[in-house]
Amino acid sequence: MILDKIHKVNDIKKLNSDELEQLKTEIRNFLIDSISVTGGHLASNLGVVELTMALHLSFNLPTDKIVWDVGHQSYTHKILTGRRDGFIKLRQYGGMSGFPKSEESDCDAFDTGHSSTSISAGLGLATAREIKGESNYVISVIGDGALTGGMAYEALNNASSLKSNFIIVLNDNNMSISENVGGVNKYLNGFRTASAYIEFKDGVMNSLNKIPVYGKKMVDRIKRTKSGIKQLLIPGMFFEEMGIMYLGPVDGSDINSMCKIFQEAKRVNGPVIVHVITKKGKGYPPAERHPSKFHGAPPFDIETGLPLTKKTQANYTDVFSKTITNLAKDDERIVAVTAAMEDGTGLSRFKANYRNRFFDVGIAEGHAVTFSAGLAKNGLKPVFAVYSSFLQRGYDQIVHDVCLQNLPVVFAIDRAGLVGSDGETHQGIFDISFLSSIPNMTIIAPKNKWELAEMIKYAFEYDSPIAIRYPRGTAYDGLSEFKEKIRTARAEVIYNESQIILFALGSMVKIAQIVHDKLKENNINSTLVNARFAKPFDRDFIKCASKKHSLLVTLEENVASGGFGEHVSSFVKDQNINIEVLNIAIPDMYVEHGNVDVLYKSLRIDPESVYNSVLKKWKNIQN
Repeated sequence: MILDKIHKVNDIKKLNSDELEQLKTEIRNFLIDSISVTGGHLASNLGVVELTMALHLSFNLPTDKIVWDVGHQSYTHKILTGRRDGFIKLRQYGGMSGFPKSEESDCDAFDTGHSSTSISAGLGLATAREIKGESNYVISVIGDGALTGGMAYEALNNASSLKSNFIIVLNDNNMSISENVGGVNKYLNGFRTASAYIEFKDGVMNSLNKIPVYGKKMVDRIKRTKSGIKQLLIPGMFFEEMGIMYLGPVDGSDINSMCKIFQEAKRVNGPVIVHVITKKGKGYPPAERHPSKFHGAPPFDIETGLPLTKKTQANYTDVFSKTITNLAKDDERIVAVTAAMEDGTGLSRFKANYRNRFFDVGIAEGHAVTFSAGLAKNGLKPVFAVYSSFLQRGYDQIVHDVCLQNLPVVFAIDRAGLVGSDGETHQGIFDISFLSSIPNMTIIAPKNKWELAEMIKYAFEYDSPIAIRYPRGTAYDGLSEFKEKIRTARAEVIYNESQIILFALGSMVKIAQIVHDKLKENNINSTLVNARFAKPFDRDFIKCASKKHSLLVTLEENVASGGFGEHVSSFVKDQNINIEVLNIAIPDMYVEHGNVDVLYKSLRIDPESVYNSVLKKWKNIQN
């Protein structure tokens, strides 16, 4: 097997052409076999097998630097840098990350996990290279979907002034997670279908090159002039008008052609874009037919492509999806916004029913926030459905464009809390901290699936910015008998006892219930409270309850710094309330990838750890 010859970086360069052909097949088979067991990003990785091989053949790692945008397509890169054995524990706790990690290998030039960042990072590396007088190559790989993000254009604008070589590889597969949208996609589609242009260009270039003495000079001039062949046949010439040379498009399944064009790109003194046409899911029919389903795939049956574990219960995203769609039947002012995540956030159902009220703005969270603000300003009721870790990218717009004007935008924050296998870049553990500092913002979190539906209804009746945070995974259906009406800044008391208050927010109510029962078994009473509101929290309850309780325990699935518990502690101290406070939260750290239950235990926010922390604190108070 040719794969057995790949032990470390640059081993691929020892292979002959026949072996390279076999290697690409073996890599695809390995990826399908491996990811079918562990789960992971399949379609994106199958699409870039040849592209990655061509990059490794054309450049010398780790001296040369490849920056992968997002990085979910770096699996072949990991194989070619000697990490094939790591796929046994891919995205598992203590195992190999599904994204580039410089601590894993010096061939991972930059840690990535969110879209549209590779050109900025690569430009920084290239500029530092200039200052240090080095001569290595820097290559930023970015997908066409990532070009819907504004940061990519900020970087392109800045890159145009660079005087030394900087290679930008545009991996064009007509997809981000879902199918691409907008003007950029239409523009690039002109390149994808411009077979007449490619044939004409190749014919003219070949003919000119045959002219003695002057032929090559004419070719070089045509390549550099803004009024060259491409200007005649492809309107806009967007990249070259910015001062960035454009090469391509080139077939992303043709290793030899890509290697040749990379050699040409190396000779450019300045930024150059190499446009590569790839196919997401290539080589595995189920992924080719349904690339979005195999973007982040669970373990699956290779023969059918179907997940090995069938979903039997609704998750929180399903609850959101059904509720928002039903509410829109009776209120035509409700509109939905997503940043290239219609499937992940559950808005596909809404889109199917109300296409003219659904807006996918591409990978552009900042724009999505301000766009929602404009919708709200003109009398509509927008909901921006977004993953917690992606909302960070719209922070400035939340502050200035939504909350400053106190506009009623609903933020449906999916994947709030620990998300598991995607790791540090995707854990939704900061949203309470960064949202709670903003005036006019209200933050709520449901204890179960019934309460999420009620909170969505409540949010659309609210006349100020409001964020609903809910976790990934199966929607909790416990405590379903407790259905007290939601009232602003009012907690829900589930069990009213004495001694200890378990003041839990959202997903931690389930944990608190288990802790309550364990305390009861040890003859310790505790009042179980569903906080509901992270901001503003129920101050009146705390004041009143402190008279018959000695310990107040806050529980949240967010970092401690700036979190719900910290705000409660500050209030208790400022008001001189006579009660001890214990904050249960995620430590102030980035949390690695792994099964969520395993992460709960490692972070000491699982039921057993919380119980032990509460019991220890209680005994200290008694002594």
